[in-house]
Amino acid sequence: MVMARISLTVNGKPVTAEVEPRWPLSEFLRDHLRLTGTHVGCDTSQCGACTVHVNGSALRSCTFFAVQADGAEVTTIEGISDGETLHPMQVAFHECHALQCGFCTPGQIMNAIDLVRREPDLSEENIRRGLEGNLCRCTGYYNIIKAVAAGARAMREQAG
Repeated sequence: MVMARISLTVNGKPVTAEVEPRWPLSEFLRDHLRLTGTHVGCDTSQCGACTVHVNGSALRSCTFFAVQADGAEVTTIEGISDGETLHPMQVAFHECHALQCGFCTPGQIMNAIDLVRREPDLSEENIRRGLEGNLCRCTGYYNIIKAVAAGARAMREQAG
């Protein structure tokens, strides 16, 4: 089997590995780095459960190859908190009861953080549009939208 050597930064730590060129980034993160917060629901970029940040932008890791991340900075749900202190968006999802089973939650949070970074003053319509590709099968989106709005406010306050 042909392997490719990649070097990248994952959650602030340098990583070098041999990967099969066909491995999706999600498989590399979950199965090889044991970062299991990145969930895979569809393998086709349709559900958003596998959303991570690559070079600061949200993307679906199930259809992005690990070899494409060579030289990149990758952040997973495990890398957004500061030690024991949760990221403001994580706190908002918890406080607003924006989850049930939690399977889609990491992808929702990663997408929401990217959305807030790109568009800090979000309307409900902008939040709905920004989260269109993140599917939740357990609950309605009311509390998720409420959480993203609260997380956006907290992120703005934290930024100063």
